[in-house]
Amino acid sequence: MPQQPAMHDSSPFDCTLCFEIYAANLAFGRIYKPLLDPLGLTYPQFLVMMTLWSGDGLSVGAIGDQLGLDSSTLTPLIKRLEGAELVTRRRDSRDERRVIVSLTEKGAQLEGQSDQVLASIRDATGLSAREAEKLHDSMRQLRTRLAGAPLA
Repeated sequence: MPQQPAMHDSSPFDCTLCFEIYAANLAFGRIYKPLLDPLGLTYPQFLVMMTLWSGDGLSVGAIGDQLGLDSSTLTPLIKRLEGAELVTRRRDSRDERRVIVSLTEKGAQLEGQSDQVLASIRDATGLSAREAEKLHDSMRQLRTRLAGAPLA
């Protein structure tokens, strides 16, 4: 009689940290989408807006540095925000190569609604403030290490 393959309770991803981070990212996306839809924002656009709410009038490069994105990724995203009348773009008068992104009044007013989005996300995690802080620190440390790791 042929032998049946053994059934395993474990997943091939049990020891794969990157899969858990990937799956958590997808789960975050599912939670963020219905929260951001009423604001007319995607998650990457929300990140740009959060960056500007913390310091308005930034160059595309400065936004990219904070988010870890290059200008070729940011430019179309910022153009969509401009089309929605949430930001304006202008050339820096001191350096024509730099584009400065600023909030419009409509974009600035959206910040008040972002508090509820962030509170809902915090609630959805089920983490205490201390647990969230500890996980945040660990993830930042991991990101820093991976950014400095030699490429194969």
